[in-house]
Amino acid sequence: MQAFITSLTSVVELLLVIALGYWLRSSGKLGDQFKGNISYLIMNIALPASIFVSVLKYLTRDKLFGLTGGLVYAIICFALSYLFAWLLCKVLRIRKGRRGTFINAITNANTIFIGLPLNIALFGQKSMPYFLIYYVLNTVSTWAIGVFFISSDDPTVQKQKQQKFNWKKLLPAPLVGFLIALICLLVEVPIPGWITTVLSMVGGIVTPMSLIYIGIILADAGLKSIHLDRDTIWALLGRFILVPALMIILIVFGANWGPALPNLAKETLVVQSATPALAVLPILVGESHGDVQYATNVVTTSTVLFVIVVPLVLELTEFIL
Repeated sequence: MQAFITSLTSVVELLLVIALGYWLRSSGKLGDQFKGNISYLIMNIALPASIFVSVLKYLTRDKLFGLTGGLVYAIICFALSYLFAWLLCKVLRIRKGRRGTFINAITNANTIFIGLPLNIALFGQKSMPYFLIYYVLNTVSTWAIGVFFISSDDPTVQKQKQQKFNWKKLLPAPLVGFLIALICLLVEVPIPGWITTVLSMVGGIVTPMSLIYIGIILADAGLKSIHLDRDTIWALLGRFILVPALMIILIVFGANWGPALPNLAKETLVVQSATPALAVLPILVGESHGDVQYATNVVTTSTVLFVIVVPLVLELTEFIL
């Protein structure tokens, strides 16, 4: 019960900052230009700086090789999530234009704007190495596999043309920051203290700015637009029940035959597997002429419901693991 109360309190704190962003946007105090600027600032400057500092601060060579266990569980979880999402898509006969959204909503999570601040609020900066495992795999999964399902679901195209692979999307700035830090860690490049201090200051804005950005997204979508149809409900069940359940099952069975994980790693992986759908889904779906309204509804609904879901997932995780 104590864990439930603690997690609920942390989530409420996040919700209050999200509400601030919602109010500022809906009252007209934050314009469209600010929305684009804050997204750029987080993704291309603050987050890479935060990840770079966190890797060098909380990882060593020995710890790095110790993360392979979590990597194995996460890879298997993503593979099974795609499989079950694809099967559900067939069984439920999800119509063309929604299939890419449905599969991505179940499999790929909003690790940046929701997962990162939530993880820091619940477990602190020490959880960053384990968060990075899920973030890297989620990024590769989204841009190497997820976009394929969306682009191949274009209802206006009868015969799909070969998609040009975009390496820039596969290597976004936050992932580049992680890779550079990884190289510095392995090669043991000395980083001056003043550089670390500056990067820490810049990276410190990630959590509050990310939450304000989510508030802006919710204000633009409109809370009145939220509704629950059959396809949305099944996507939410997959995102909040199926994927966390898969992760928990893998960790439980892995305790006997697989690599052992510290409790912090287990909790981080499970929480990240239960975060909302990708915030960029409506944009990606719009580029492929899919059902943007459905994509927006899934993202908005999952973002609102995560406040209820996360404390329950944490309580269940503590009880089982």
